[in-house]
Amino acid sequence: MRLRRLHKIVNTLLQYGLDELIPPHILPWYAKVGRRAIFWVRNQHQHETQGARIRLALQALGPVWIKFGQMLSTRRDLLSTEVADELAVLQDQVEPFDGAQAQKLIEKALGIDDIHQLFDDFELKPLASASVAQVHTGHLKQADGTTADVVIKVIRPGIGKVINADLELMELLAGFVAQFLPDGKRLRPKEVIREYRKTIIDELDLMREAANGIQLKRNFEGSDSLYVPKVYSDYCQHNVLVMERIYGIPVSDIATLEAQNTNMELLAERGVQVFFTQVFRDSFFHADMHPGNVFVSYETPENPKYIGIDCGIVGTLNREDKRYLADNFIAFFNRDYRKVAQLHVDSGWVPPHTNVEEFEFSIRTVCEPIFEKPLSEISFGAVLVNLFNTARRFDMEVQPQLVLLQKTLLYVEGLGRQLYPQLDLWKTAKPFLENWVKQQVGPKAVFDNVKDNLPFWGEKLPLVPDLVYDYLQSGRENHRIQIHSTHRIEKNQQSGFVGIGLFICGSTLIICSALLYINHDTTASAITGLVGLLGWTLGFKKLNK
Repeated sequence: MRLRRLHKIVNTLLQYGLDELIPPHILPWYAKVGRRAIFWVRNQHQHETQGARIRLALQALGPVWIKFGQMLSTRRDLLSTEVADELAVLQDQVEPFDGAQAQKLIEKALGIDDIHQLFDDFELKPLASASVAQVHTGHLKQADGTTADVVIKVIRPGIGKVINADLELMELLAGFVAQFLPDGKRLRPKEVIREYRKTIIDELDLMREAANGIQLKRNFEGSDSLYVPKVYSDYCQHNVLVMERIYGIPVSDIATLEAQNTNMELLAERGVQVFFTQVFRDSFFHADMHPGNVFVSYETPENPKYIGIDCGIVGTLNREDKRYLADNFIAFFNRDYRKVAQLHVDSGWVPPHTNVEEFEFSIRTVCEPIFEKPLSEISFGAVLVNLFNTARRFDMEVQPQLVLLQKTLLYVEGLGRQLYPQLDLWKTAKPFLENWVKQQVGPKAVFDNVKDNLPFWGEKLPLVPDLVYDYLQSGRENHRIQIHSTHRIEKNQQSGFVGIGLFICGSTLIICSALLYINHDTTASAITGLVGLLGWTLGFKKLNK
């Protein structure tokens, strides 16, 4: 099975001429022989660009590789613009599997004999089909006799085995690329595959997606900017998810949005605000915000609201990463490249031995030409990509949480500029970040921290006298043990010195005994030897105590 799959993958890559990406002079002889002896396929798409051939090859290999291409399209720090743009064309519309089979999977997962026990009007034809799952519609029967309009998401049957098999082959090909492609090490193919493995394995667990959706909905409860559909967690399993069906305008449908007089400027700005709120307020952000997962509510077009679905991939940042990231952005706004360089060192993103002056100069070289443009024309995402590329030259370690953040920021900025080309992302983001930093370090932050910890301190306050007494008692005991240990060490050292002396004297007398014996003075030799042996033995014992 694995060999057949490997043969198909290699055959497909050759069919689209991807072997031409590897210069012939660096291929080992056995690879060239295998190419001629086993695979006779030639490039059948010579008229296509390199990026188009890569995209078509991934499409031909199936859902797992299509999903990989979608993820890879966000890594513009690794790919050329032409290749990244082609991979971005890959859509979520994949050939669906049989609806009757999907129904049986749902029935088995929910422990029912007939789908109509829980759902009215279950639609066998899927509403949408993606790389690892597809979605059906229906009406969920509720305890009060009413029904709720829902969608039922179900994982493709057997996709787990296919994914694991393809991931193993991807890792094999990644090792080949890293070894033989001229730019293989810089592309870090093994790290990319590891990142992809974690992402796609997480997406296979719909209980995780349900939990993410519930958390995101709670974070934006009552918000005018973002609505997250309700998840019916009682009907969710690892391979089935039941969620409120939403009706909205796809965010990429500009014509419909404009036809209903949507406030496009406000919509674009709110997209930026929602992103930064998720990152800096909640430390929990939707990391798969491509156009297929974002809709706009039909209601109140003058006060537009986003609808976000598919929470299978989320990102988190710890307190330190958030603080350093916000400080980095603000330093960029102010063109304080020295601070940007120092922040990278302080955060541990680059090694502590990094030459800050040289790093600062490299950042300045990359960023100053960008800032020659009006702020409204500067790509926030492009600046972040350039920063990471520069930092990588200084041995910046890959930060998975920052890769997800970078990908999401590129999505958000792309959507914002598509909705309102004049969007000034910097103007929208800077006040938000400055206020957030002030909240973290100002008097209010200190007060909030004290307020949050008061219940804990109040609980522990009655125990303080006992804790102080125990500490003082343990301090005295520790001091006594330490003095005893010190005396023992000193005694052992003195014993060691005596042992070394006896050992050396004994060894010396044994040598003298041998010399006396050579000179035929046997009596003196015997006495000297016995004394020396006694001293050597006593010294050895002292040293081994």
